[in-house]
Amino acid sequence: MKKTLIAASLAACAAGALPSLALAQAAAASPHTFTGNVSLATEYRYRGIGQTDGKPALQGGFDYAHASGLYVGTWGSNVSWLSDGGAGTVSNSLELDLYGGYKGTVGDVGYDAGLLTYYYPGRYPAGFNSPNTLEAYVAGTWKQFTLKYSHGLTDLFGFADSKGAGYLDLSANFELGDGVTLNAHVGHQVVPAGVVGGVPVRAKSDCSYTDWKLGLAKEYVGLNWGLAYVGTNAKGGAGQCYRNAFNRDLGKGAVVVSVGKTF
Repeated sequence: MKKTLIAASLAACAAGALPSLALAQAAAASPHTFTGNVSLATEYRYRGIGQTDGKPALQGGFDYAHASGLYVGTWGSNVSWLSDGGAGTVSNSLELDLYGGYKGTVGDVGYDAGLLTYYYPGRYPAGFNSPNTLEAYVAGTWKQFTLKYSHGLTDLFGFADSKGAGYLDLSANFELGDGVTLNAHVGHQVVPAGVVGGVPVRAKSDCSYTDWKLGLAKEYVGLNWGLAYVGTNAKGGAGQCYRNAFNRDLGKGAVVVSVGKTF
């Protein structure tokens, strides 16, 4: 009798577990993935150049990926580099990025290609060259190394007559143990020579530069922590491309601390 009752109980438990198991398997097999992220950094640096005049940045975004390799996403941050430019009538405090592409693998090599638009909503004076930028990118990954090239399909971040600007980026991640990752990066931004109304406004060497980054990352108490040194050889002297109206060299080396969460 006891054996019969035990067998019946086990059968009932198994039957009750089947719907949950089926739901779990269906969820695991879903081709759709949604993720989000939010972070706080002591400064926003993009391609080595300061975007917040040395002040903190609150950042975050959302991503959708399909099992086929297609993906889209959005990301945003507070910025001040446009309003810091000294134009006086510029009113902007937000960068909003929209992107989409396709990624996959061939053997040990991963690949990624897509489009990314940088949008800066705000108020600008008449004749102000739009900072909104559209780039196409292609990247390849092998082991811990990633090589990426981005090509400007519009003027680059407001530089007049800069369509065709290019950025080449090599990065790598090395596991050091105990959950600590070493991040290394070097990139080169080319801003082509510009001519407006038949008058040269910029030589190729004026605003082109190389940037680099060396940092550490670790997950602790459920948060992602980062510490990095960022530097460039960008020209930030008086009257040069990367000095703002507050007399700050936007490409000068700096230590950036960040904390964030992915969900």
